[in-house]
Amino acid sequence: MSRPSIDRRTFLGYAGMSAIPALARGVSGGLLIPGLAPGVSPAALPELEDATIAELQAGMASGKYTSRSITVVYLQRIEAMDKKGPGLRSVLETNPDALAQAAALDAERKAKGPRGPLHGIPILVKDNVATRDRMQSTAGSLALVGVSPPRDAFLVERLRGAGAVLLGKANLSEWANFRSTHSSSGWSGRGGQCRNPYALDRTPSGSSSGSAVAVAASLCAAAIGTETDGSIVSPSTCCSIVGIKPTLGLVSRAGVIPIAHNQDTAGPMARTVADAAVLLGALTGVDPRDEATAASAGHSASDYSASLDPAGLKGARLGVCRSHFMGYSPGADALMESAIDALKRLGAVIVDPADIATAGQFDDSEFAVLLYEFKADLNRYLAEWAPGASAKTLADLIAFNDRNRGQEMPYFGQEIFTQAQAKGPLTDQDYLRALDKNHLLARTQGIDAVMAEHQLDALIAPTGGPPSLIDLVNGDPGGGGSFSSPAAVAGYPHVTVPMGYVAGLPVGLSFVGRPWSEAGLIKFAYAFEQATKLRRPPRFLATAVLTP
Repeated sequence: MSRPSIDRRTFLGYAGMSAIPALARGVSGGLLIPGLAPGVSPAALPELEDATIAELQAGMASGKYTSRSITVVYLQRIEAMDKKGPGLRSVLETNPDALAQAAALDAERKAKGPRGPLHGIPILVKDNVATRDRMQSTAGSLALVGVSPPRDAFLVERLRGAGAVLLGKANLSEWANFRSTHSSSGWSGRGGQCRNPYALDRTPSGSSSGSAVAVAASLCAAAIGTETDGSIVSPSTCCSIVGIKPTLGLVSRAGVIPIAHNQDTAGPMARTVADAAVLLGALTGVDPRDEATAASAGHSASDYSASLDPAGLKGARLGVCRSHFMGYSPGADALMESAIDALKRLGAVIVDPADIATAGQFDDSEFAVLLYEFKADLNRYLAEWAPGASAKTLADLIAFNDRNRGQEMPYFGQEIFTQAQAKGPLTDQDYLRALDKNHLLARTQGIDAVMAEHQLDALIAPTGGPPSLIDLVNGDPGGGGSFSSPAAVAGYPHVTVPMGYVAGLPVGLSFVGRPWSEAGLIKFAYAFEQATKLRRPPRFLATAVLTP
């Protein structure tokens, strides 16, 4: 289970992949999807490649197709493309009750009408989000296999209430990429190495790797990801989708396997800004089990559709963050310059540069806070949400990994686990000083300062560079350029939208703002998306096409 199921010769044999694009276009092209359930005609179903939530709803409203028929085709695509075909390994498991849920929602629609925009829509959920059903909730680790949470995570309750079909659990970087300094993003003990659909030898990035890949490959309508620092926006940029990392407290973390309560959040991942906005609206709400959500009262919305304005960039003041976030990738920089020109044409006022003066100055303090909070928060989660687990503490998980080294640590270790275990309680002065430093540098002297100085509505930069090669020997490469940390450490919102491609590899454009400014960021991202239409579906190539 811990190793990829296809050998390298087979893997490289996908270079042409002539059958896979045809399969990806199977519904629109009228081709029969292998293994499609008897009696289901692809011609009677929506085009799954890039089908939007609105298109799916329109089809169900007209009676042309049903939630069950849509769910069947997504399940068949997962089987054909994720488990077989290019072997994306983005889905750990499909929900054995998905078809029954879809059928029940079809009956409800017929009897009462739809609950809202997510009624009957198949959604994948990252495997660090608890579901009280026949699926696992493991953060990709074998240590939690077979452990049943006592209830759904709050955000899962919200999805069920909105009428979404829980399609399955997405693969991820195990323990949300907080186990080793030499990890390979997208690898988990349960799922093996997830692969980028734009080039199978490239990283999907992490930790919401499977969520991003499945969305990009049209294996679901949309997905739930989580982020501590970059884990929504980085895989979104690397897989050419839209990701929204909300303000800390807009979406409850109750039932989400944690890293750190001062930075963790869940959020939507989708192929379009409109779909991400619909999903975000379904997730918000004050939850007594997560005290951070109390601050969202009066700031959240259950419907962000008013932000979907194609003229939304007119008069917007946007600051370009160059220092520390550009200059690492010539290709990404070139795309950014083109994006700036497009933003100007759309009526935005560009302040260039508008650098975050403290960028890079809180990396060490951020890591210290994460180590302290991981130990405390994970131990609390295991006690409340995994009462039947044999591992009761982080120390138990370290011992489990040592005992199961061949399955859990074939490529990289658990240095971060051991560093976190060595930390003291959250009353330690070192922790409190590091937390104060984070908030001072990321908020007061960072994002707040530059936005106030230039009277900005948002900060913009490339979300990151093109995805790097998967490297199971050395792990993910180091280096700078990622724009995730300022908003992550500050707890502020961050939206990424496709900006273009370098040698066919995706790069995203980021919009970062003040707390509770999701509506404005969605408006800016939507206007850019609608004017540029830059996203292209993946071709499932074996490797990037590098032309002179």
